[in-house]
Amino acid sequence: MVGDFFDMITKEQVVEKLRDVIDPELGVNVVELGLVYKIELTENSPRVHIEMTLTTPGCPLASMFDRMVKDALFTLEDGFVPEKDVVITLVWDPPWVPDFMSDMAKAELGF
Repeated sequence: MVGDFFDMITKEQVVEKLRDVIDPELGVNVVELGLVYKIELTENSPRVHIEMTLTTPGCPLASMFDRMVKDALFTLEDGFVPEKDVVITLVWDPPWVPDFMSDMAKAELGF
């Protein structure tokens, strides 16, 4: 039953699926880039709330990230998260800086 599946979703599962979302310009996933600020899971619909940012407010690929995140979460291991149950909010505060990247991302990008 879908309700039972939602009771089992964890933030860790969401984070792991977000590692599949690769920034098309940088070639690194949004988690390692430090673009994901907050993940909340609720019992109400929508059930998954994600606050994230982009490397620049004027990023020409901004509209792609909503689709890429929803597509990634649709395929959680034990079920799927319907698009209507995922809300992605782009935030600009705090503004992203390279210090938010993981050591792996910094090494990959030459920082």
